[in-house]
Amino acid sequence: MASSSFFKLCFMTMFLIQYGHPVTSQLSANFYSSSCPKALSTIKSAVTSAVSKEKRMGASLLRLHFHDCFVNGCDASVLLDDTSNFTGEKTAGPNANSIRGFDVVDTIKSNLESICPGVVSCADILAVAARDSVVQLGGKTWTVPLGRRDSTTASLSAANSNIPSPFLNLTGLISAFSNKGFTTKEMVVLSGSHTIGMAKCSIFRSRIYNETNINTAFATSLKNNCPSASGDSNLSPLDTTSSTVFDSAYYTNLINNKGLLHSDQQLFSGGSTVSQVKAYSSNSATFFKDFGNAMVKMGNLSPLTGTSGQIRTNCRSVNSG
Repeated sequence: MASSSFFKLCFMTMFLIQYGHPVTSQLSANFYSSSCPKALSTIKSAVTSAVSKEKRMGASLLRLHFHDCFVNGCDASVLLDDTSNFTGEKTAGPNANSIRGFDVVDTIKSNLESICPGVVSCADILAVAARDSVVQLGGKTWTVPLGRRDSTTASLSAANSNIPSPFLNLTGLISAFSNKGFTTKEMVVLSGSHTIGMAKCSIFRSRIYNETNINTAFATSLKNNCPSASGDSNLSPLDTTSSTVFDSAYYTNLINNKGLLHSDQQLFSGGSTVSQVKAYSSNSATFFKDFGNAMVKMGNLSPLTGTSGQIRTNCRSVNSG
């Protein structure tokens, strides 16, 4: 009996470590209340300024956090430039000439270093900036647990393999999120982040020219900005209804076959996620609540805490010495 209990304990410990939950207790909303009381207000001020100047930046900052956490945990590895020791994640397929917002993060970090040097991590900046971006664009807030530390390396290969592709079908999406400990419901709600932001023609061209589960007028309207053989970098909004407002219109678009990406429309293609899409389309309050909870869970993906990692002075590079 004792042996059985021991193995059960080992199994649960391994499960929790895999999905990053044991360190949740080490993260706390008031982590900087004494060491840097103005940390959250400093981040919010910079995000508000950046998003006010360019609405799209809100989606970019949210995406940075997502692309960070899905690659070896929420450790700000996505922000690291290449070095002689490793190739960073910025040139990975899902990131190259795509992720942005680094200058905003640099500004936030510089502001924080001037008032609390060596205290606030780049990983926490990404988590808070993502939340503040959503709120700035009309979404509801959530409490961000803090206390993450920054990695001293990055992984190009992990970025290429771990970030879900916009070309995945429903089975692939469920699997990609399940690999990170998310339920299918959480995958659907996190996909709702596509209610803001833009996508390149090269990412949705195949859908608008070849797929049948797409509104004809919607597809036609996109072809002017996305020719069949050119314009790869031309941008179109992920949410054709309200691309700079964080709302539940994304799900209504899917019901009307107006999902921009193949992976988006897969959520409303007759599979197990149809009822969830309908629920969020008709009840934005539920979407906001579930989204906040899922973002907290994502922010808990294998963060470095305690004495692991470091607090980078410059988010783009590892501290020297």
